[in-house]
Amino acid sequence: MSLKHLATALAATGAAFIVYVGLSYLLAPQATAAGFGLPTWPQHEGAAFLAVKGVRDVATGLVIFALLFTGQRRGLGWAMAAITFVPAGDMVVVLANDGAAAQAYGVHGATALAVALTAGLLLRERPVPAAHAAAEPARS
Repeated sequence: MSLKHLATALAATGAAFIVYVGLSYLLAPQATAAGFGLPTWPQHEGAAFLAVKGVRDVATGLVIFALLFTGQRRGLGWAMAAITFVPAGDMVVVLANDGAAAQAYGVHGATALAVALTAGLLLRERPVPAAHAAAEPARS
């Protein structure tokens, strides 16, 4: 598998996963929240904040899919570099609020590392000149 294919697979998998997480927060917020790593969650009127997280996660995945599907690989690399802030920030929030260190590092930290790695792979790709790309035979 080439690095380009690996970067594509990582980006698509990450997008699908974060859309799934976002939908989980929208459809079953209290059940999903327990896996985030914080010791407490909003109750009653405050539970709407879990839906905000769900919307954020779905939007993040849709941005990745949009850039991937339109072939904007350099833009996708920069977007994923910026998106790395989300799981890294989540890790810091969990740790700063007496949350579970295992979830902070194992879920959020590992996700930040995977997103940053994917961004790095995408940003190191060299663009194929248009004339050269048109002359290459299609590969399956």
